[in-house]
Amino acid sequence: MKICVVDVGTSSIRSAATDGHRLICFRQQHTPPDRPEPGLVEFDANDMAAAILQTATEVVDEVGGVDAVAVTTQRGSAVVWDRKTGQPVGPALGWQDLRTVGECLGWQAEGLWLVPNESATKLVWLLDRHDPDRIRDLCFGTVDSWAVWCLSQGACHVVDPSNAAMSGMLADDGRAWSAAVIEQIGVPSRVLPEIVDSTGVVGTAAALPGGPPIAGIIGDQQSSLIGQRCVLEGLAKLTLGTGAFLDVCGGPDRPIADKRSSRGTFPIVAWQEDGTIVWGVEAMMIAAGSNMSWLVDDMGLLGDASESSAVAGSVTDAGGVVYVPALYGLGTPQWDFGARAALFGMTGGTTAAHIVRAVLEGVAHRAADLLEAAEADCGHRIERVRVDGGMSQNPVFNQILADALGRPVELCPVPEGTALGAAVLAGRALGQWSSWQEVADSWSPQAVVEPRAAPDRQRWHEAVQRASRWYPELSDIGL
Repeated sequence: MKICVVDVGTSSIRSAATDGHRLICFRQQHTPPDRPEPGLVEFDANDMAAAILQTATEVVDEVGGVDAVAVTTQRGSAVVWDRKTGQPVGPALGWQDLRTVGECLGWQAEGLWLVPNESATKLVWLLDRHDPDRIRDLCFGTVDSWAVWCLSQGACHVVDPSNAAMSGMLADDGRAWSAAVIEQIGVPSRVLPEIVDSTGVVGTAAALPGGPPIAGIIGDQQSSLIGQRCVLEGLAKLTLGTGAFLDVCGGPDRPIADKRSSRGTFPIVAWQEDGTIVWGVEAMMIAAGSNMSWLVDDMGLLGDASESSAVAGSVTDAGGVVYVPALYGLGTPQWDFGARAALFGMTGGTTAAHIVRAVLEGVAHRAADLLEAAEADCGHRIERVRVDGGMSQNPVFNQILADALGRPVELCPVPEGTALGAAVLAGRALGQWSSWQEVADSWSPQAVVEPRAAPDRQRWHEAVQRASRWYPELSDIGL
């Protein structure tokens, strides 16, 4: 079975043909967002649509047709468009956009906990400027909604719960929009998409050759979870991109009552099938691969991120140097936006290799922080961690990571698991997989890295404490 997966990331759009195990054909267009001012992140929804259709069409043509289409996307971004013309209203706002911080603090004072990376806040911002009286016939969607609308040529206005949950407007049980929330923030219910299963045929991709069915919709981190076959309770994956996300598959019950636990993790909708939700737990690192970009672009210690393995591997340890990767603050478990990156323990003998290795060790320590928090909140000891993303292509880092986690690290057979997960959902809809157990049993890692040594976690915790609250006014915001 061949599935065309449309994968819309933050800085690129990828389309791939896959059978759920391997990539058969791949196309990519780089589509970095616009950053008109510090804290603002926008993108042109029409440009995004054009890239989606071009890459997907090329893939379908090359493989001679596909059985279905699946969509996996960045979460939390917001697009608003005119229902009749299909034209976007204003800029689309990216999930990293922080222009709604003030509004969020105002809502929190009223007892409504919303944060800037939730798309509800961006929807209200767009409506206030382009439909202040709420009289226009507009559609709202996260990126998956917009992609499906474009692929179906305006026939489908839908969202799956894994993406809807990142809006801030989903009811606590994950099954419907919260009437109380949308009333409080002033969003007309008619602009919201229909919530549908993550796996199941929702319409036809009429914009693509052959008009294949659209049979899977899922958020990117959940797609990676499924792609790495973490579909049974207690299985976990770690995706190391610009940031990093550790996700654990749960069961039918919401694992955390609040939006965020005291340990800094989140309840997520992993997927929905036949109206039944599978929940999960997510822990987040704000800066992972971005630390490598910092070494290359700002520090000039590396010519390219791919050099980090050889440079870090040229020394046996970091020479006593500890790096806290808090370039933009700390996520799980602290959630301290006033923390900042810090290097400790440098001497006259510290070399560039020591610093590069310390950066890799710092990211690995942060991954261990995520694991500890997620284990506490999901109620399972995670025996092995499956890993994908750019940093997983670094063999020296993979060993450092296994040591920091104290668990075997299983490497995804492809660099990014997102395409595989969306394809599994579409395959489920078409009868390719008889059960989730069959999906789980199909896992075959590229390699397994066993831990060899235990790092100094006490020294690490001391370094984090020193890097915390560098800007107390930001630390106190509490988002």
